[in-house]
Amino acid sequence: MPQPVEMLHQQVASTPHAGNVNRSLMAESPLPTPSSSKESKPAKLLEKEEETEPKLLPRRLAIIVTPISTEDPYQGVFLRRLANTIRLVPPPLLWIVVEGQSDSDEVSEVLRKTGIMYRHLVFKENFTDPEAELDHERNVALRHIEQHRLSGIVHFAALSNVYDLGFFDELRQIEVFGTWPMALLSANRNKVTIEGPVCDSSQVIGWHLKNMNSKTDSRPPIHISSFGFNSSILWDPERWGRPSSTQQTSQNSIKFVKQVALEDETKLKGIPPEDCSKIMLWRLNLPVSKSSSGHRIHGRY
Repeated sequence: MPQPVEMLHQQVASTPHAGNVNRSLMAESPLPTPSSSKESKPAKLLEKEEETEPKLLPRRLAIIVTPISTEDPYQGVFLRRLANTIRLVPPPLLWIVVEGQSDSDEVSEVLRKTGIMYRHLVFKENFTDPEAELDHERNVALRHIEQHRLSGIVHFAALSNVYDLGFFDELRQIEVFGTWPMALLSANRNKVTIEGPVCDSSQVIGWHLKNMNSKTDSRPPIHISSFGFNSSILWDPERWGRPSSTQQTSQNSIKFVKQVALEDETKLKGIPPEDCSKIMLWRLNLPVSKSSSGHRIHGRY
């Protein structure tokens, strides 16, 4: 297991442009009622109006975590595409992007131009296994969330993900754990594979099996992008009836979160709650290619 991460670089973008901030505040804040109009109305009428006025609840913070593979030569293209989606999501949203140490400033330059509130985390460990590297990056992000006690709903968004914007509205409705089906689109294949839960309304009653010929009844591992959770499970586990975090948990937060999510299906709520079978997230499974030296230069994640 790699040694505990050492943060070499962290950037916190400035808040979105003032125009965007002002518009979001106006949208979420009720307009003040002139005092003269209140004084001129009977008290009973005022009470009736106050009862019928809709209560504007603040949106939960969406915490979007994106790991970047050092072996992906097209990361800049996919990062820009994902940024163009995330920038359309109403605030508050924090985008945590994690990558290995590199001589290139491409990721930093892309993030600075998005107008999105973000944190850019960089680590120095080296990996030969791309999947192990991505898991390490996710753990770096989760430790950052835990250490800074960021309160919101966490979702792991790979660069290969494609979203329906309504997905993020549903994401914010999660109380503890939420899950959803995801469509896997494979290059050069005329089929779509569904991964994730089978639901009755918002109740999880089963799972789409990757291998339909499997003779076991065991549940397939939940995909990293097909569930979200309340971040306080990391830094305030006792709130959810769990023991305090241990050193092992903090070193492998991904494994811990998956175990908690799957140990009791009643904790998992399918989204959208009225129709969990609705696909709002697609994942592009791109082919693996190799360089002349035999090293993998691109693949799914």
